[in-house]
Amino acid sequence: MDQVNLERCKLIACTAVIEEMLPFMPSPMSHEALDFGLHTDPKSLKRALQNAIDSSAPHIETILLGYGLCSQAVVGLRSGRHTLVIPRVDDCIAIFLGSAAEYHKQHRSVPGTYYLTKGWIEFGDTPFSEYDILVRRYGEQIAQRIVNRILENYTRLAFISTGNNELEHYRERARSMAQRFGLCYEELQGSDVIIKKMLSGPWNDGFVVVPPGRTVSFFDFRKNGP
Repeated sequence: MDQVNLERCKLIACTAVIEEMLPFMPSPMSHEALDFGLHTDPKSLKRALQNAIDSSAPHIETILLGYGLCSQAVVGLRSGRHTLVIPRVDDCIAIFLGSAAEYHKQHRSVPGTYYLTKGWIEFGDTPFSEYDILVRRYGEQIAQRIVNRILENYTRLAFISTGNNELEHYRERARSMAQRFGLCYEELQGSDVIIKKMLSGPWNDGFVVVPPGRTVSFFDFRKNGP
């Protein structure tokens, strides 16, 4: 791969993912954060991503999308003038674990796992973040019942440690959430491999690289992962 011109690169990711990427982001690179809540509606996420691509500054040549396949929200994205670079993973959990293979390993080991990171706790729209809102609206008993129903297929809450030195507050919040809702708590060691490669290259087989004028396809994500 040719040397990356960081001044002509732009990162687009949700607020929770950008929170984890900022410590590694080269200063010349621009970025745009999208609302985490868009994940609940893939069609809305697709529209927001396409709008962010289309409205990028004229000097931008390469757009890095801090998403995976994400319920196929990235399928159909296209740019007439930018190269699009996307990690070849199903979703951002694999980004934080360092590979699609590690994510699949965790899924096989404990399928009913709810994953959290510092960014998801800080910015994410999760059942746990909704709990206090539900308590104020309906009372504690009904709020507990609603969240328990949402989490009925989950047995483990896994906090992914992404290497940040100020994680204890978020670690304790994750432990508290697990205890409140009867989930087994476990901490998983994250990896910055995908994040670092995404921000500075090389964009090898672990990434979908879509040249200007071509549309992102579902089959782009079904080659060998990182």
